[in-house]
Amino acid sequence: MLHIINKSPLDRNSLDTVLTTAVGDGAILLIEDGVYAATKGNAYEPKLKAAMAKFKVYALQADLEARGIADRVTDGVTTVDYAGFVDLVANNKTNQSWL
Repeated sequence: MLHIINKSPLDRNSLDTVLTTAVGDGAILLIEDGVYAATKGNAYEPKLKAAMAKFKVYALQADLEARGIADRVTDGVTTVDYAGFVDLVANNKTNQSWL
């Protein structure tokens, strides 16, 4: 399953909900303000790093760049362009957008 997070973890608890309730292997895609969770040194970095044992974590490059944080991506987070976003959606049988 692909979990798509578009809200900052400082604004909404979507990321926490995914990390505590999702089962099985899957992927997390951070888009829009959700990309703030993918930055080094933020309060969610330890949680995100721990989640990498269970999930592959992606962040949308265009959203990182738009927010001026593309140079601060946490190690282990894979950046994708829009084509990569489409590939992730197409390659996962189920997709859940968390608001």
